Amino acid sequence: MRQEVGVCRRCELHSGRNSAVFGEGPWDADLMLVGEAPGAEEDIQGRPFVGKAGQLLDKILASVGIRREEVFITNVVKCRPPNNRVPTVQEAKACSDFLLAQISVVRPKILVCLGSTPLRYLLGRDGITKLRGSWLKWHGIMVMPMFHPSFLLRNPSRAKGSPRHLTWLDIQEVKRRLEEVRAAGR
Repeated sequence: MRQEVGVCRRCELHSGRNSAVFGEGPWDADLMLVGEAPGAEEDIQGRPFVGKAGQLLDKILASVGIRREEVFITNVVKCRPPNNRVPTVQEAKACSDFLLAQISVVRPKILVCLGSTPLRYLLGRDGITKLRGSWLKWHGIMVMPMFHPSFLLRNPSRAKGSPRHLTWLDIQEVKRRLEEVRAAGR
């Protein structure tokens, strides 16, 4: 599948890519994070969430004792949209088989939608601000919508009720549920 993504020409995003960003992490991860699309740094390195948003994501995970190495991280689309724009419906559909296959192989117990794009394309729902922090179900998988780290970079306040504060609450809830899942699996 990784090789197929690397040579994919299902949409026009391939024409501007340096590298397709397949995703990374253990194929048996209990926790899977799905973002929107690779950014400039991800396109260069071929890895998801390695730019400023990825560095913040690493800190968010570490704040509750989750190591990046134990999480599978991917995006709705595997190639960088021009100027970091939101992927079109056609682009998301072109990549949907890859994303669904990744979810099918990993079989995560918890899936985190980072931002509105994965929420829209996986669950068919809009309204990240309203839905973040609430547990949803998708094909038997528990889903937690959370703000995308790039949104948090643009909204640096840590005041109560701010996006950063809400993300802190959300990641604590993800950790709590992850511990429950792991305890039940023992």
